[in-house]
Amino acid sequence: MLKDLLHRLELAALFFSVAAAMAMWMVPMSIILQVHSLESIRTFAFSSFAIATFISPLFVGALSDRNISPVKAMRWNAIGAAISIFLVGVCIKTQMPRLLVLATIFIHALFYAPAWGIASTIVLTQLTDVPKQFGSIRAMATIGWMAGCWIVSILCGDGSHTATFASAVGWLFVALLTKELPLVEPPKTSAPLKWYEQLGLDSLKLLKNRDHLMIYLTGTLFCIPVAAFYPFTPLHLRSLGLEHASGWMTLGQVSEVFAMFTLSWILSQIRIKWIIAAGLFFGVLRFLLCSWNTVLTVLGGIFLHGVSLTYVTITAQVYVDQRVNPGWRARAQSLLTVMNSGVGNLTGYFFTSWWYSFCMYHSELGWHVFWLGIASFMVGAFIFFVLLYHGLGKGVKAITPAKVSIEKVTTSVG
Repeated sequence: MLKDLLHRLELAALFFSVAAAMAMWMVPMSIILQVHSLESIRTFAFSSFAIATFISPLFVGALSDRNISPVKAMRWNAIGAAISIFLVGVCIKTQMPRLLVLATIFIHALFYAPAWGIASTIVLTQLTDVPKQFGSIRAMATIGWMAGCWIVSILCGDGSHTATFASAVGWLFVALLTKELPLVEPPKTSAPLKWYEQLGLDSLKLLKNRDHLMIYLTGTLFCIPVAAFYPFTPLHLRSLGLEHASGWMTLGQVSEVFAMFTLSWILSQIRIKWIIAAGLFFGVLRFLLCSWNTVLTVLGGIFLHGVSLTYVTITAQVYVDQRVNPGWRARAQSLLTVMNSGVGNLTGYFFTSWWYSFCMYHSELGWHVFWLGIASFMVGAFIFFVLLYHGLGKGVKAITPAKVSIEKVTTSVG
């Protein structure tokens, strides 16, 4: 009992530290670029994370499924992330050319992109009852994200390169933490792997299943309007006179923690279809509140971000874990990352940046119109999912690995 508790605490610490390291750069990045006169590369900087998602997560996921332990993959990935974000800070501090700054941001993105998928794979494969245990452990990632934002604000790094150095320290801590985790080696394959299998592209076979396809596409559509959250919400907060935007942004994580701790109970009572639909509805409401353009309504919109994100993306992770063959889990989670953070965010960054420019009137942004347009897109995602996803029924049951294939499921995840 004590050993199991300690192991779960280690997994929770992994989620906490990965999320903190991520937040210390992703949340203040927009303001840091603005303060250092690098606004012209903001869209490309955020898009670099989406582009990197097409390159590294599937490859690393395939390695974790077939060649090396996900724990080792996490360790080396964290070291690469630490070195690369340190270089980003050096380039910004020394006022290097914009293209060089953007290049270092992209290199960091290559290590940033697969990190969450690897961490999720490590945790999901080492839990005995995912629906009951995952929510509370995943909540530590949300608390870690909040902690990362608070650290940045405490260090006065909301608009400073200091945030990048803090993030580097965070990634090094992640690498050290993996030393305490058991190495679960992946099953060895006897047959030689084809080139597309080495790159993890065989995970696209998962999309032949209608339910899988709808879950992946819904996540993509959800992430398009959500891509406006981190680039533009901090700017909106500053326009309303609120400093320390990184700290205020953690309101979303407050509601996310609550949603995480209640998710296991909700999964046992409500079909996955309606949990995700609720998340999409809260997404619409979140952007409508921001469109009122007052301090209280914008903060209310930020607060709803956590509930919306949990009910859509975390529920989708549980769905994938329960409905996909264990031998495909790392690739399946990585494909989810590619669809959400890659296709969704890349499209979202460019779309919302264009929409931001379109809503600019005489050097002043029409925040009301901007957020209404974003909310309208979320309405479309809600309608798409409710009409096209079918599911299998109420509840979540554990799968039997010997009986599961990528196209035939034995669970009743709905």
